[in-house]
Amino acid sequence: MTDRLDRIAVRGLRARGHHGVFEKERREGQDFVVDVVLGVDVREAAHHDDLQRTVHYGVLSDRLVEVIRGEPVDLIETLAERLAAVCLSEPRVEEAEITVHKPGAPIPHEFTDVTVTILRRRK
Repeated sequence: MTDRLDRIAVRGLRARGHHGVFEKERREGQDFVVDVVLGVDVREAAHHDDLQRTVHYGVLSDRLVEVIRGEPVDLIETLAERLAAVCLSEPRVEEAEITVHKPGAPIPHEFTDVTVTILRRRK
């Protein structure tokens, strides 16, 4: 039997980006909301009560916002992949589930949200 990973989540991380396939999206930008759920073994950090033995979600959030605000991409799928790569660059993160919300997507109908969710594991 394998141990299940513990979860650290940051939900509703919001930043303005210029992602999208349409020129207006690139020019004007829009808010993107990101939910991140990290698979981490937190036992050592909890046992020692030591931030250095876990993921500093404040610092990670700063890095994720840089990606959202950074180089534009056409697809939120691509944005999700970039965010997952940032999460997996943290040595203690074994897996990352990323949901990118695009509530201002250019859809000519009433809707609440558009999301893409990916799950990536350390190889």
